[in-house]
Amino acid sequence: MTAPKRNATVAVIGAGDFIGAAIAKKFATEGFTVFAGRRNGDKLAPLVAEIEAAGGRIVARSLDARKEDEVAAFLDDADAHAPLEVCIFNVGANVNFPILETTERVFRKVWEMACYSGFLAGREAARLMLARGQGHIFFTGATASLRGGAGFAAFASAKFGLRALAQSMARELGPQNIHVAHLVIDSGVDTAWVRERREQLWGKEALDNPDLLMPPASVADSYWQLYQQPRSAWTFEMEIRPFGEKW
Repeated sequence: MTAPKRNATVAVIGAGDFIGAAIAKKFATEGFTVFAGRRNGDKLAPLVAEIEAAGGRIVARSLDARKEDEVAAFLDDADAHAPLEVCIFNVGANVNFPILETTERVFRKVWEMACYSGFLAGREAARLMLARGQGHIFFTGATASLRGGAGFAAFASAKFGLRALAQSMARELGPQNIHVAHLVIDSGVDTAWVRERREQLWGKEALDNPDLLMPPASVADSYWQLYQQPRSAWTFEMEIRPFGEKW
């Protein structure tokens, strides 16, 4: 059964092939108009085709989330189409370099992608939502949001910063009826890149246990659960991991 159409949009910033696409499909299935943005908008064509074939509504755009004017225009367009009810920041930037091989350019670029871009998205979404006195702003975090690891100085620094941004926004905006939440994905997500990297590090047997990789659809379901929470019981931080993951 097709979900009833809502007079609302969800903006997915960082609508990649896996988590971002799964989030877009989930909210489209629930009747939202999806505004999907990623660096190369042409790569969104398969997602657009899938959502539209299922009767959903999606607007796909090229978006450099590090550019203030592009982020503002993207969210303004979403809000003009229908009230922006949900903004999900899902830019990745997961890289691994030994500290002596972490160049200034790498460190700065990772921070721009995973932290600074989150600030731009969160601020601009809040500007639109506060005018109506309601909304939801969600940020994708990782294990690195809570714990630095060898080779992850750039990534963990950015993710720590994104978490701090989300905390600050939640404390400021929560009393104004804006639900800000941070989702910690404490697991490898089942993507081609993660599978390739695990095989390189630990051999093909590292892929034998399907319970150690999280399906992107499970992440999307978690965001939907956050969206559905009543404001009398909002979660700020949700940690999710497969039951086979050690922690």
